[in-house]
Amino acid sequence: MRTLMKFLVTTAIDYINASPHLGHALEKIGADVCARYRRLCGDEVFFLTGTDEHSLNVQRQAEKEGITPREYCERMIPSFTDAWAKLGISYDGFVRTTDSQHEAGVKQLFQRIAAAGYLYEGDYEGLYCPSCENYYTEKDAPNLQCPLHRRTLERVREKNLFFKLTAFQERLQKLIETREFRIEPVIRRNEILGLLREGLQDVSFTRANVNWGVPCPVKPNQTIWIWFDALANYITGVGYGADEAKFRHWWPADVHIIGKDITRFHCVIWPAMLLAGGVPIPKMVFAHGFISAEGEKMSKTRGTVIEPQQVLEKYSADVLRYYLLREVPFNGDGDFSWARLEHRYNADLANDLGNLVNRTLAMIGRYRNGRVPNSGDNDPLDSDLRTSAEKAVAAYRERMDELDFNTALTELWQFIARANRYVEQCAPWALAKSPDKAARLDAVLCNLAESVRLISVLVTPFMPTLAEQIRAQLGVGNKLGVLADEIRWGRLAPGTEIGRVAPLFPKRA
Repeated sequence: MRTLMKFLVTTAIDYINASPHLGHALEKIGADVCARYRRLCGDEVFFLTGTDEHSLNVQRQAEKEGITPREYCERMIPSFTDAWAKLGISYDGFVRTTDSQHEAGVKQLFQRIAAAGYLYEGDYEGLYCPSCENYYTEKDAPNLQCPLHRRTLERVREKNLFFKLTAFQERLQKLIETREFRIEPVIRRNEILGLLREGLQDVSFTRANVNWGVPCPVKPNQTIWIWFDALANYITGVGYGADEAKFRHWWPADVHIIGKDITRFHCVIWPAMLLAGGVPIPKMVFAHGFISAEGEKMSKTRGTVIEPQQVLEKYSADVLRYYLLREVPFNGDGDFSWARLEHRYNADLANDLGNLVNRTLAMIGRYRNGRVPNSGDNDPLDSDLRTSAEKAVAAYRERMDELDFNTALTELWQFIARANRYVEQCAPWALAKSPDKAARLDAVLCNLAESVRLISVLVTPFMPTLAEQIRAQLGVGNKLGVLADEIRWGRLAPGTEIGRVAPLFPKRA
């Protein structure tokens, strides 16, 4: 039997200089599905997300608009919190890097690293991108442009505090190779190991001439580098520097869910910071891929950015959640297409799932006065349906544990297809015409109702509102028990009175 546990899942915090797009939504939905699944398993879960508000971009944008950086942040925050509310993102904690508690934790970690002897003063001269707040060498950017943002890099010269990142090279390599520190998927792990084998360079941890940031507690008139500030959110968000009991309870994180473009920060700099500060490292970093829009990279300048609200004007949040995690492998790249979304809606949701639920409940209403009958028959088709359910559940759970969401959904939809085939094989409308087939009809309808119940459980992390609608129509409560109990075949009580039956996915004009 699976041991219940505490589970901390975090996401990258989002730059606040633009509204969230589908790339942000993919990450947050994936983390939310992970959190909801773990809660369903009975684990004690804390789901942390937030916003990254200290950056040169924010400072410059605020200056351009004639307002303070904090005023700019307050104006932008609702675009994130409202988007996540509409998408059903069930976070337990929301970090803002302008929170006083967060800033205090950042300073405490910085001071501990300094006290441990891992900081030194040095002259920095190099290329800097204010969009990703990252330093580049001319080798990394031979054309003097940021490889991610395609903007001209700024040459910076200043006297900063440097972090002895090189002191952790061998230790990090060993932790990753032994999988004490997991990096998934394997392609990202190999990238980081390759980076470590090439050799690291020390990193500047402070900035001069930047006012919008966390003041450096050991070097006056400088601010802490934005990435140090941002990375620390994972511990400040669960009490570091403010509530030690809470922090000890939740930390280390079970999984950080981030984009594949920031693995260097999360898989090299972040664990090194923690080791230097005497803090345990996270158990795993999972790097998801990118999502394009109609085959093109999302770009504001090219007008190819799609925001969640644009989709929610036409489809429900559950439909978007399903589409993104069914269509886009979470460990790889994928594409958003309006045509593919419409196809998934009609084929997967309306025809496969919606049709199964609707006709199952409609036949119970028509043939058994709206009450789930008892199952006493045992036809080979019944056994096969039950076996298919057991196999689907086992495969689903295995894939969900690995954050392989699209394969988990594929396994679930194979069972939905099997249940629809069971309807055709058993033909309950024909059985209803023969009184001597009443027992067989009871068994078929009971098995179908149990299939619908099971599907409503497994679909819960992905489409929570839809799952509640299915369970309401089936006539069972929305309060679910632990997954290990809910997946046992035969939990639906005979005599259960179904609710009002209505199409789950109405045909679209």
